[in-house]
Amino acid sequence: MFFFLSKTLGTLFLPANLLIGMAVLGAILSPTRRAAVGRGLLVASVLLLALCGFSPIGKWLILPLEQRFPPWDASRGAPDGIVVLGGAIDPDLSAERHRTVLNRSADRIVATVELARRYPNARIVYSGGSASLIGDGAKEADYALSVFEGLGVSKARLTLERLSRNTGENAAYAKAAAQPKPGERWLLVTSAFHMPRSIGLFRKAGFSVEAYPVDWRASEERIFSFSPIAVEGLELTQVAVREWIGLTAYWLSGKTDAFLPGPGQRQL
Repeated sequence: MFFFLSKTLGTLFLPANLLIGMAVLGAILSPTRRAAVGRGLLVASVLLLALCGFSPIGKWLILPLEQRFPPWDASRGAPDGIVVLGGAIDPDLSAERHRTVLNRSADRIVATVELARRYPNARIVYSGGSASLIGDGAKEADYALSVFEGLGVSKARLTLERLSRNTGENAAYAKAAAQPKPGERWLLVTSAFHMPRSIGLFRKAGFSVEAYPVDWRASEERIFSFSPIAVEGLELTQVAVREWIGLTAYWLSGKTDAFLPGPGQRQL
């Protein structure tokens, strides 16, 4: 049920979908006795879309997430293993094109390959199945092997977890795949904005990991700058709002112990 709601209600309340829905409703109401309401909805939807697209609101929303965990400190020594969360591969497009198709979050894979070369004894778990709501879609992990091998990472070091559909399942299935032993140190590689929710879910699953954030989307130096291209600002706002919705949903449902997990803490 949680997965179904996240893919339906969670998607519905994303800014672009919600505001386009407002505009459609406004257009429907305009020729009726509710014309004033309809016109109000149309004007509000256009103004809010412009705000989300051109203003720095997306940066304001995503920067606190990206800054929640600092860059990983390598001075403590080599890790025993690395978990990288899916999200860097488009599995459906990969299946259609018969080759691995990377997306905006490819830095997750690039960073993992760099770590694999730096720490040749570390095991690697790639956790990513299908997030498709209907049917049994293509599995992201099935297309990860060719990328890692092509970049020089041996298949013998890789464990591909292909059952997870969301971050909560990433944590549970990655732990089952990794079988971490007491005293082992594992890194968690995912996008910086996604790290607070991911860490919270891994803690809840009893899998102790150290944050290795990558794929930053916002700069503190440009926090007040406006976007000249509306679609770029809107995309950033979408990503940030989706993450805040996810944090709220997982916390309210008891799947995490903290609303905004941070380094070295269990509750907030």
